[in-house]
Amino acid sequence: MTKTSAGLMLGLLLLGGCSGPPKAGGSGDPYAGLDSAILSWKTEIATADASCRAAPTGAKCDQFEVSCKAQRTITPDDQAKGVSAKLVADMSWSGFDDKGAPRPASAAALFTKANGAWTRSVTKPVNPETCADL
Repeated sequence: MTKTSAGLMLGLLLLGGCSGPPKAGGSGDPYAGLDSAILSWKTEIATADASCRAAPTGAKCDQFEVSCKAQRTITPDDQAKGVSAKLVADMSWSGFDDKGAPRPASAAALFTKANGAWTRSVTKPVNPETCADL
């Protein structure tokens, strides 16, 4: 590649960065920080969920997977509290029953971002494919 074509490519890349929707994780991304909040949830499940505490010696919960994420409506009351994003997520993993036998497990959580910080709360179960309320 010549210096001229390399310069042209660099210029096009820089221009491309000035238009379009904000990139994930950027300052304009309402979901910035969500990945960390979900990772924290996964860590909590792995250490505290009954299906993981029932793991036989040497075994542990694994195969964690977020099966769906879906936006939830932000109400005027939410907005008054500084809520800028709200969504539900469903996570599944390989857990264990009370006798230590492997069994699939899952949970849903409501994530709310208010004043720049994510919080997580328990929510009713959702369809793991669509995140629609059950």
